[in-house]
Amino acid sequence: MPSTVSLPAVPESDSVVALAGHGDVRMRQYGAKRRGDRERALVLHFHGGAFVEGDLDSGACLARLLAEADAVVLSVDYPLAPANPFPQAVETGYAALEWLYKSRAQLAGKEARVFVAGEEAGGNLAASVALVARDRAHPPLAGQLLVAPMLDPCTGTASLREATCDFAGCKFTEGWRKYLRSPMDAEHPYAVPGRALRLAGLPPTLVLTGGDDPMRDEALTYARRLQEAGIPVRSGLLPPNTGWPESLGETGAEMCACADTVREHLRGFLYAPTPPPT
Repeated sequence: MPSTVSLPAVPESDSVVALAGHGDVRMRQYGAKRRGDRERALVLHFHGGAFVEGDLDSGACLARLLAEADAVVLSVDYPLAPANPFPQAVETGYAALEWLYKSRAQLAGKEARVFVAGEEAGGNLAASVALVARDRAHPPLAGQLLVAPMLDPCTGTASLREATCDFAGCKFTEGWRKYLRSPMDAEHPYAVPGRALRLAGLPPTLVLTGGDDPMRDEALTYARRLQEAGIPVRSGLLPPNTGWPESLGETGAEMCACADTVREHLRGFLYAPTPPPT
């Protein structure tokens, strides 16, 4: 059933941000700093689209849910494959994260806690940018939120077979082919964080997937591997009626049938009683 909770409208504004080495990048802000804000959650969000499509509009569903969970959200219009294959989206995303961190006082408060988030291919990019931030020792992240993340280029999991049945026409397979420049890229942790050999040092993580999500198995596998590496992980498997990831790209009033549940998961992670260290 659609969400029945009535929430105040989230203010939105578009802008163009000049990122050093990456030119002008479009961003959309959801929510705004309030008087007295110091430790508000500030989220850099990446939309889905199998690496080859999608934009700020198609990413609005999760971005709004994050804002309704009381975060200030900046959704980034990253470069798409095949014109911009790996690692261009990751490096643009990391540059956007650096800009966000430097601008946190103006966006959400001097002590704003910074997160990365994304759905489908955007979940991959969020996980990849978190790895880059760890390896470059900046900026400090309070957490990563991965929703139906696209993490396995083999596209051979049981959940994907159940959902698609036809590998020849699988958009996720085609997306990976256009995103990765060569088979060697499939071994790079920034391209395929699900295969990263070293996960220690990553921030606390929320992984959400649905019973009908083609990426269900790879999402839960990544959550388990993070836990085995000592990372605090919260994971949620929603009932098999989410329509994810396609429904996350819809823009209508009833764009997410499980909005209330997702919002609760998001807020519970962003504002845990004992916030993750920053």
